[in-house]
Amino acid sequence: MAESSPAHARFATWTAAVIQALVVFTALAVMLIASASLLAHAADHIADATGIGRVWIGTILLAGATSLPELATDIAAVKIGAADLAAGDLFGSSMANMLVFAVVGLLLGRLTPPGRDAEVVSLAALAMLLNASAALFVMIRPTSLLFGVAPQSLLLAAIYCAGMYALYRSGVRSTRIAAVTTATSQRTRLYPALLQFSLAAAALLVIGKPFAESAVRLAELSGLGVTLVGTLLVGVSTSLPELVTSIAAFRMGSSGLAVGNLFGSNAVNMVVFLAMDLADRKGPIFAELDPSHSAIGLFAVMMMAIAAAVAVAPASRRATLGRWLIVATYLLGVLWLQRSGSA
Repeated sequence: MAESSPAHARFATWTAAVIQALVVFTALAVMLIASASLLAHAADHIADATGIGRVWIGTILLAGATSLPELATDIAAVKIGAADLAAGDLFGSSMANMLVFAVVGLLLGRLTPPGRDAEVVSLAALAMLLNASAALFVMIRPTSLLFGVAPQSLLLAAIYCAGMYALYRSGVRSTRIAAVTTATSQRTRLYPALLQFSLAAAALLVIGKPFAESAVRLAELSGLGVTLVGTLLVGVSTSLPELVTSIAAFRMGSSGLAVGNLFGSNAVNMVVFLAMDLADRKGPIFAELDPSHSAIGLFAVMMMAIAAAVAVAPASRRATLGRWLIVATYLLGVLWLQRSGSA
């Protein structure tokens, strides 16, 4: 009995710590869900009030806001020396967002808004290019710096900006933009929506740091590596805003918001590498990362390629098969990560 008491005490202490960490993590996830739901409704009102297409609002405004958890979480993670947790979150979120695309499609139907197939495919291509480029940079582990950051981080940001401009030129400019300044009723709807959107986005940003700390704590207590925890636990959890906003948008009849949000988030997430570089300042961020992240990035690209094909397919058995293939690819990526030893 005397020999077992210290072990029993240690187990009880560990159990209490795990429960406490899970409670904190769950509470923060609930806050993410609530804020994301407010974001979806506010974005829909903004699209109505301005006359701007919902795909564009979803790609720029909603995707940027729902990526705030990644931004805040990953900057906080880098500052506490958990760069692999941050990178795992980014690539894991790209995978999780496509899992959301598949699951929402299986449960609720086709996400792609009518007449927007070309715009959606262009957005998916940009997201794939950015994720594949980031995966390549992790693989080659660059050591050079430009203005104190990795040139590759600057390149990702430049590709994103150029891609957004090209999408605007090719598709969004054809959308009729309402003259908001001359419509009192539209202004009345727009200003409260902007306020609601700003408050919800600010809430997501504030949650980031404690969320990262709770994830690192769970990684320490579980004995799992930060790469696995970042890809699965943090990646999925910071994709909760995308899940909630996509479901809410679809139920409101705003499928353009949903698909723009999911693919747009995968694109803007890769720009977070620049923010991580700026926060780190120890050297090129890509040189610090575990090479296993490159494989996870490629799994994300494969899922996006399948999702792009599903997006333009009619509601048929092939589309349903494609959604299940996305789910299978996600599970295959998780299995590879577990068996690769990166955990």
